[in-house]
Amino acid sequence: MFRNFGVFPLVGLFLVAGAALAQPATNLPPYQQPHQQQLRSIYKELVEINTTDSAGSCTEAAQAMAARLRAGGLPGDDVQVLAPPGAPKKGNLVARLRAVGGGSGTKKPVLLLAHIDVVEAKREDWQRDPFRLIEENGYFYARGSSDNKAMAAVFVANLIRYRAEGYRPERDLVVALTCDEEIIPSEYNGVEFLLKSHRPLIDAAFALNEGGGGIRDSKGTPLRMTVLAAEKVFQSYRLEVTNPGGHSAQPQKDNAIYRLSNGLARLGAFDFPVKLSEITRAYFSRMASIETGTLAADMKAILREPPDAEAAARLSRNAATNAQLRTTCVATMVEAGHATNALPQRARAVVNCRILPGEPVDEVQRTLVRVLGDEKISITPMGETTLSPPAPLTREILVPMEALISQMWPGLPLVPTMVAGATDGRFLNNAGIPTYGISGMFRDADGSGVHGLNERFPVSSLYEGQDFLYRVVKSYAGGR
Repeated sequence: MFRNFGVFPLVGLFLVAGAALAQPATNLPPYQQPHQQQLRSIYKELVEINTTDSAGSCTEAAQAMAARLRAGGLPGDDVQVLAPPGAPKKGNLVARLRAVGGGSGTKKPVLLLAHIDVVEAKREDWQRDPFRLIEENGYFYARGSSDNKAMAAVFVANLIRYRAEGYRPERDLVVALTCDEEIIPSEYNGVEFLLKSHRPLIDAAFALNEGGGGIRDSKGTPLRMTVLAAEKVFQSYRLEVTNPGGHSAQPQKDNAIYRLSNGLARLGAFDFPVKLSEITRAYFSRMASIETGTLAADMKAILREPPDAEAAARLSRNAATNAQLRTTCVATMVEAGHATNALPQRARAVVNCRILPGEPVDEVQRTLVRVLGDEKISITPMGETTLSPPAPLTREILVPMEALISQMWPGLPLVPTMVAGATDGRFLNNAGIPTYGISGMFRDADGSGVHGLNERFPVSSLYEGQDFLYRVVKSYAGGR
């Protein structure tokens, strides 16, 4: 793990390496170069294939991308669409660009991972058809335009471009476009399926994935680039209170709804303690040099041992920052009663926890028992916990990123992050394949409608991300 990331110089260190990555000038209008037009065509096709769980098909999307790659010159044996048994619509694409000489190279491959399933989108709620790519006022609008079909399309387009240019890396490049990332848990998760049934196809030294990228302000000015190196652990619990019930005309103090509600109220008032890891320390250290005023001072103050309590309290008022500071558990669903004129015989709730990497899951459950404070509230884990060890921020990973960022966006800071949500990187990290979220694509600070209404993606970001990933992958892969 790179232990001094917080003071790691982010500008000007690798200018020689950065210069080596320079691209030839062109007089073509913006975004009209052939490889950019090819990307737009691939992106449009991929976005307009419905890949929701309810009505879509990842297999159709994977087959469309496979056809693009074969048409681009990749041998048929190196392009496969694989679906789990019993799930014909949950297909995953695995494609390989082979190293110099057509073998596997002297180093393990680089895995380029992107999921192609998307969150549900109702046409009646959207301003535009969510499954038609619309370019308007500098944005692409569509479900999946940002999460995560932009990155998937870039990986496909760049693999075709590498092939067309005759590029032969020193290590294989493997593109995996997978299904069911958005469903937690899922028995058909593409990465889990590939690791279990086809591990040799995706085995790699490390992987590049979603979760990192650029943040820009409301005017489109880049603020920072992030690299995702850690994920919280996802674990939900079912809470339940049972009661003999009775007639509502004769209410009793022992009421299943009241017992559960009181326990949830205690949970809502509770905060897990602040615990910083190497990644989150690096995050707050870098952000303290970017922010100003009280916010910057508070970020510095929580780096002390012990963390400054007042500074932590102020930072915790921001939900995103609070999620970086501690484990969180929140009620997300409730269900109770069986009739309007009967006392409830059962009350249930779902509490979703996002647990800091390295924090024992059993300890979190014991904390829930203590905070709920009622032995009649049963707590049952939902599904198996998938731990998520952080990926090491080594110089091998950081130097090519730094070099290219300093060239493309001089002075832009690179900030390590921990995601409070979850990506498929957790499965790869557990399998010994360190996974890093980095894209070179900028999104708006408000979230760009990801998982919500009218999802959008800046037009410029699609092509900047293509350029960044094209060049940084070549830096990792070597060759000619």
